[in-house]
Amino acid sequence: MILLQRTQHWSLMAIRCARWSSSLSARFLVRPGPRSLFSDPLAIEVEGLVPEQEVVMQARLRDEKGELFESNARYRADSSGRVDLSRSPSLGGSYTGAEPMGLFWSLRPQNPYKMLVKRDVRSPFLVELEARDGEEQNGRLLASETLERVFLAEGVRRLPVNEGRVRGTLFLPPGEGPFPGVLDMYGTGGGLPEYRACLLSAHGFVVLALAYYGYQDLPKDMRKLQLEYFEEASTFLRTHPKVAGPGIGVIGASKSGDLALLLATFTPGISAVVSINGCNAVAVFPITYKGTVFPGLIGDSSKVTVMKSGVADIRDTLNNPLEGENQKSLIPIEQADCRFLFLVSEDDRNWNSPFFAEEAVKRLKAHGKDNFEKVVYPMAGHYLEPPYFPHCTASLHMLVGMPVAWGGEAKSHAMAQIDMWERIDAFLKEHLGTGKHCSSAKL
Repeated sequence: MILLQRTQHWSLMAIRCARWSSSLSARFLVRPGPRSLFSDPLAIEVEGLVPEQEVVMQARLRDEKGELFESNARYRADSSGRVDLSRSPSLGGSYTGAEPMGLFWSLRPQNPYKMLVKRDVRSPFLVELEARDGEEQNGRLLASETLERVFLAEGVRRLPVNEGRVRGTLFLPPGEGPFPGVLDMYGTGGGLPEYRACLLSAHGFVVLALAYYGYQDLPKDMRKLQLEYFEEASTFLRTHPKVAGPGIGVIGASKSGDLALLLATFTPGISAVVSINGCNAVAVFPITYKGTVFPGLIGDSSKVTVMKSGVADIRDTLNNPLEGENQKSLIPIEQADCRFLFLVSEDDRNWNSPFFAEEAVKRLKAHGKDNFEKVVYPMAGHYLEPPYFPHCTASLHMLVGMPVAWGGEAKSHAMAQIDMWERIDAFLKEHLGTGKHCSSAKL
C-alpha cells in the first residue's frame, strides 16, 4: 500500500511537471546572459513559438520600496517561430517598432508620479520577463525568465567616505591605476544617490558620489551651502592615490549643474565639467565662498501652472538671469580653465535649460573661448539618467511640494540617455585621460 501510494505520488508529480513543461513550450534567449550591468544593452529573443503566432511580451520590476513598474508589447513570431526584439517590430503596447530594449525603457509605475531610482547599489534590480499567447496580457504563459540588472560590477570597490566635512561614497575600478577621477552630484533630492557614480566607475573612473545636504550630519536643506565644502571634496578626490592628475572631472545634473560650474570657476584642479540640464546662474539658493555671497536666482510662484491632472508645470518660474538684479546670480564661467559639455533636453519642463545652456555658450564665445560642446536632445525631459532607466513624466518635487511635469517623450528620452552616456564616457576620457593599468569591470 505504501509503495502504491508513493508510486501514485511520483506519477502525479510527473504529470504536473509534464504539464508545466509542455505549457512553457517556448524559451527566452538572453545575451550576454541573465545577469548584466544595468546600463548595458541586451539581445533578447524568444524561440519555440508557432510560426506567425501572436504573443505579448511583458516586463515587471519592483523597486526597493515595492513599487511596481510594468511594460508590455505585442509581437508576431516569424516563419521559424521566433521573436527577435532587435528585428521584430512591436505591433502595440508600451511602444511600437523594433526596439531591442523597449521593454526596459518603457517601464511605467503602477502608482502615478513614481520615479525609478536605485537606493542600494549592492543589490540588483530583478526584471521578470514573460511571453504570453495571443493579444491579451493574461494569455497562456509560454516562456518566462528573470534577469538580474546589477549596478556594482565585479571588481569595483565601494568605499564610504567620511573625511573632514566630506560625506559620500567612493567607487574604485579594478586594476592598479591610477585612474581619471570624477566628482558626481545630483540635484534637489538630497541624500546620496550612488547609482550613476557606480555605473560610471565600471568604465575605468574613480568616482566620488558626493552628498551635500540631507545626509548624515550635513545641512538639512540647501539654504546655507558653502563652496568650500565642494572644494574640499574636489581636493580629497584629486589627492587620492588611485586618481591620476592633474585635474578631475565633475558631473552636475539639474541644481548641481550650477554647483559644478561654480567649482570649476573659482577653485583649482577641475579639467572637465559635464552639466546635465543645469543653470548658468546660481539657482534658487545662495552659496558662499570665502566670505562672498553668490545670490540665488529666485522664482515667481505666480507662473506655476497646475494642469487638470494636478501636476504642476514650473518651467518658466525661474527669473531671467540676464535681467536687472538677477545678473548678480550669473556664474562667470569664462574664468574657468576647463572643458565644458552641456547636455540639454529640449523639452525640459523643470526649467528652461536650453536657454541657460545657450547663454553659457554665448558668454564663453564673447570672451574668446571655444572650450565647450553643447548637445541638445529633441523631445527629451529633465531627468536624463543612465541608459535604460525608464522615462518619468512627472513626480513629486521636493521644493514645490507637489508632482511636477518633467517633460519629454519616452522613446526620444531613452535614445537621449544612451547617447548621453556614450558622450560622457568619451568626453571625460578625452580630457582626463584613460589612466594606467586599467581594466574594464566585468560581471
